[in-house]
Amino acid sequence: MKISNLQTFLAVIQTGSLSRAADRLNVTQSTVTARLQALEDSLGQRLVNRQKSGATATAAGLRLRRYAEAMSGLWDQARQEVALPADIGVICNLGCDSDLWTAAGVHLFDVLRAHQPDIAISVWEGNAAETAGWLDSGLVDIALGYAPSAALSQTTIRLADEALVLVSPDADRPVTFDPEYVFVEAGAEFAREHTAAYANADTANISFNRAEWALSHLRSHGGSAYIPLRLAAPLLAARSLFILPGAPVFHRPVYLLVNNATTSGWTWLAAALDNAGAQISDGLAATPAKE
Repeated sequence: MKISNLQTFLAVIQTGSLSRAADRLNVTQSTVTARLQALEDSLGQRLVNRQKSGATATAAGLRLRRYAEAMSGLWDQARQEVALPADIGVICNLGCDSDLWTAAGVHLFDVLRAHQPDIAISVWEGNAAETAGWLDSGLVDIALGYAPSAALSQTTIRLADEALVLVSPDADRPVTFDPEYVFVEAGAEFAREHTAAYANADTANISFNRAEWALSHLRSHGGSAYIPLRLAAPLLAARSLFILPGAPVFHRPVYLLVNNATTSGWTWLAAALDNAGAQISDGLAATPAKE
């Protein structure tokens, strides 16, 4: 099985079109068709429904997709690592939730480099499901996220509980029944607590799965939303954003996840993680200031 066939299959599924996949891969459409056919022949399964309206994955194609993504990712990682200079002693793949990079990822990145000068670091941005899959497959060695790991092959370190506060550019915005309220996805536990606290409130018309995007929306269009305190802090200090009085404060735990197998020989890692964990915890565990 050729890796190019798997990558072509992924391009077709991601773009929804054989012609767009050909453009992305810079090959002819006949090459895409031939690679896809070769992959289907090798597996004995039809992987893609080809229709005038586009290309979609079959049930077998959907099952193959996550394996194809892992195999393609491992191949890209292998090519990158083989090409590294000889004086690189450690290669670390770091996964990080997008909302955690500025608060935690940068600290961890800097500490890893300080503890191991001959390290090469590749950063992968992804959500909880993506980082979990990367850890399981060995694509990443360390990850920062909002969900713990249940895998016995991984170590979970709870760093701190991040405060989520209801903020608005308008200090007099209503806490409940705000027609411009924006819901920000912050995990299953937050969703349950939020539903209990606002049981009688209407469903938000606008939602984001990334706090930074929601914050940008508030600044441009107004409204209110639950935002991590450390993201809102500079705007709160400048009084261009306000914590709405009387609103409940929620807390979301932040975790550091370690792939024990891929990091087993890193004798320096424990000290580095202790150092990074202390810095990250201080930044995340802030409490709302009194109004």
